Amino acid sequence: MSDQSELDDLAEYLVRTTRFTPAEVRRLIAEVLNFLDDTPEDFVRRRHLALRNQGLGNSEIFLLLLKEVRARRFRAPDFTERQIRRIIYG
Repeated sequence: MSDQSELDDLAEYLVRTTRFTPAEVRRLIAEVLNFLDDTPEDFVRRRHLALRNQGLGNSEIFLLLLKEVRARRFRAPDFTERQIRRIIYG
């Protein structure tokens, strides 16, 4: 849906069918597109930080990340725990 005319049609539809202003709709669409552009590596890094901030340890985090990456909309290989560690720590 990256064609600008499709995005414009979507924006017009959302303005008509919601209480969002045109500016809010443009921001919403931009946020969704940014979310969908996420790579598996970006997701792993961001999610690792969020889970660490919740107080989880790496052993718990790595298991959660293995499950979560499989459930995401992007096609990601089946990462091993070692690959998850390498994405996070380089």
